[in-house]
Order: sequence, then C-alpha cells, then structure tokens
Amino acid sequence: MKSRSKRSRALNFVLIIGVMSFFADFTYEGARGIVGPYLAILGAGAFTIAFVTGFGEFVGYAWRIISGNLSDKTGKFWPIMIFGYVVQMASVPLLALAGNWQTAAILIVLERFGRATRNPPRDVMLSHAAKEMGYGWAFGVHEALDQFGALFGPLVAAGIYAWRGDYKLTFAMMIIPALTMLLLLAVARFTYPHPEELDDTPPNVNTRGLPRVFWIYLTGAVLAAAGFADYPFMAYHFQMVHSVSSADIPIFYAIAMGVSGAGSLLFGRLFDRYGIIILIPLTILSAFIAPLVFLGGFWVVLIGIILWGLGTGVHESIIPAAVALMVPVQRRASAYGLFTGAYGIFWFLGSLLIGALYGFSIQAVIVFSMIVELSALPLFLLVKKHNF
Repeated sequence: MKSRSKRSRALNFVLIIGVMSFFADFTYEGARGIVGPYLAILGAGAFTIAFVTGFGEFVGYAWRIISGNLSDKTGKFWPIMIFGYVVQMASVPLLALAGNWQTAAILIVLERFGRATRNPPRDVMLSHAAKEMGYGWAFGVHEALDQFGALFGPLVAAGIYAWRGDYKLTFAMMIIPALTMLLLLAVARFTYPHPEELDDTPPNVNTRGLPRVFWIYLTGAVLAAAGFADYPFMAYHFQMVHSVSSADIPIFYAIAMGVSGAGSLLFGRLFDRYGIIILIPLTILSAFIAPLVFLGGFWVVLIGIILWGLGTGVHESIIPAAVALMVPVQRRASAYGLFTGAYGIFWFLGSLLIGALYGFSIQAVIVFSMIVELSALPLFLLVKKHNF
C-alpha cells in the first residue's frame, strides 16, 4: 500500500511539472514564432536578428552548465528553478512594452537565460519521481506535455495576430499562460517541498567526478545533436526550392510537435523495457532526415519532418532520461547541466556548419549530417555494454 501511494505521488508530481511545462512552452514558443518580424519592425536588421536569436540559444544551453553546478553545490533546487521560471515567464509579456530592438533583444536573451537556469534542477526533481515509475516513462510523459504546449502556443499566437494584426497585443496576451504556469509552480512547490523523498537511491559518497560511461554517452549524444538540422533552417530551404508552401510550413512544424509528443510516450515505455538499445534504430532513422527533407518533394519532405519530430521527442526525453541511471544521485544536477549544455552547444555549432555547407552544396549538407549521426552508433553500443 505504501509503495502504491508513493508511486501515485510520483506520477502526480510528474504530471504537475508536465502541465507547468505545457504552459511554459505555450508562452515562449508562442512568442518565438514572431520575435523575428517584431525585431525587424523595431528597427533591427537581418544580421542583428540572427545574432540576437543565435546568442540567446547559446546562452540557453551554455548557462545550464553553471546552473547545474550551482544546484548541486547549494542543494537549493526549488529556489533556483523558481527564479529561472519567473525570469522566463516575465520576459515574454514584457516584450509588449519594448520601445526599441535593443530592449527586445535583452528580453529575448533573458528568456533563454531563465530557461537555462530552471532546467537542470527541474530535471533532477523529475528523476527522483522517475525512480518509482520508470525513467523513460516519466521523462516521456513530461516531454509529451511540453511538446503539446509547443504545438498550441504558436497556433494561438498566430490566431491572436491574425485577429488584430498587433505584435504587442500578441505578446501581452501571453501573460495569461505565463501566470497560469507560475500559479502551478506555487502549487507544486507547496505540495512537493521535498521531491527527493520520492527516491530512495542512496548517495554514492565514494564517487568523485562523473563515471566514464557518462562521457561516452555524452560524446555520442553531441554527435547526434551536431547532425540534427534546426527547423527554421529547413523551413528556409523549403521556401528557397518551393518544396513546401509558406502556408504549409507552420503546419508541418505543428505535425512535428505532435509526433514529438506522441513519440516521447511510446519510446519512453520502450526505453524502460529494453534500455539504451532502442537508440540504435532511432539514430539510424534520424540519419535519413537530411536526404528526405533536402532532396524530396512535398510528401517525401513530410515523411522527413515526421522523423524529425520523432527525433526531437527522443532527444528531449529518452536521451536525458538515461543520464539519471549513469550518475550518482548527488551529481545529477551537474550531470544534467553539463549534458544538456554540451548537447545544445554542439547542436548550435552543427547548425552553423550545416548553414555554411548549404552555401556550398546540398549534397555536402546531407553527407555531413548522415556521417555525424551514424558516428554516434558505436558509442551508444558501447554504453549498452555497460548494461544500460
């Protein structure tokens, strides 16, 4: 009976954090789709827009390394996570008050900073609950709710803008999901003040640093990330070659987010049953995304985008879920910060290289993407030999 009650509390914790992530993604993903043209209206040029958004993404991943270390050293998981969420949720509606592109740029970077601050401690708390219900399933449920927010947020933002044609009003309306998210955060904080009590894993006091298998896994993950093209870049290609119409590009993204959420649930279950081995066929499938989206017509591109959405869900749920199994409980925040930070930085660097290769040849983009993705396979197989 006690075990069942503990499992129920763990599930409820994952669900409330997942619903929080739904409204958080609803807020900032709703805004991200329109920040480019908004900066342009405020007077920013193409290079400035690219720099601001690119630098924001860099901060959004690199700062996680510091946030993770700070969480481990202080043990203040809730305060650090709350601070990150407040900064992030405040930054989006405040864009409505930006009088120039410089102010808007600061808010855009602050939003990414807030996200980077709250992610490592949040993932650690999720991992405590995951001990009771399965790491793949817990992270999969959370990621599904997260991605459904990423699906509905941009659609609602697009609807508000179509209704009034006002970017400032659209940003201002994002205060509704932002406040909802912060209210849920307060409920979660007072309902689960000590989520670590859901996990009876004893700390390994003899462990210094992170184990070798973690570094092998991290190397494989950053290779998989480096070959994984960003959707905005793929959308740029669709417009250049007219393989997908401008009207269908956001629809394809919505389809990808839906597939991502559903895939997180399915493969989360499979991960708990079969372990890291399921990354092998998924990585092989990911290697075929580039030829499908860069060479195909409408329907072939759609297949590629479905695979891209599936890969996104796996990258955001199963890959980090496995980290909790590899590292001592007292080093999880540092491990998550380092892992997701390095992952995002290499995704960013890989995207830059893909963009440079695109100007040379589409075939070069495809070859690079496939080789880098497939090079992760032997590393994942090596991790499997460590019984993961």
